[in-house]
Amino acid sequence: MISADLQVLSDKAAISEVLHRYAMAIDLRDWSLLRECFTDQMQADFRSFGVRDVYQGPADDWVEAIRSTIAGLDVTQHLTANHSCRVDGDEARLTAYLQALHRQQVERGDSDYTCGGYYTCELQRSGPDWRISAYSLTVTWDRGNRDILRQAQRKSAGR
Repeated sequence: MISADLQVLSDKAAISEVLHRYAMAIDLRDWSLLRECFTDQMQADFRSFGVRDVYQGPADDWVEAIRSTIAGLDVTQHLTANHSCRVDGDEARLTAYLQALHRQQVERGDSDYTCGGYYTCELQRSGPDWRISAYSLTVTWDRGNRDILRQAQRKSAGR
């Protein structure tokens, strides 16, 4: 039997791994891996990133919303750091810094858009795994050409 202290350390490592897989899935365009990061029903608050409303619903639809923008970009790189986690039984709260680079070749202007800030994630244990049930992105700074995100979404939609 694992001691309580070791269980907390194991849980914290597994929880951080969820956010690492999330970032990697986006950058590798691995939508099934991204889907595995979430509970079936979830909430996402990206209003500080310019999303109009808090999303609440099926994770499949949220993954599709991410795919519809990211797939149209040439490359992304999402880095997370300074993970701070609190575990309470089968629930956890993770806060982690984020820096995300988005690149799309354009004829004029900057081809990059970078933002920084932090994620706040609520996670639930699902069997042996942890999954994100709710999360928010707080953007604290950005630079570059944000319009490449709109262009990428149009490209992904085939327009």
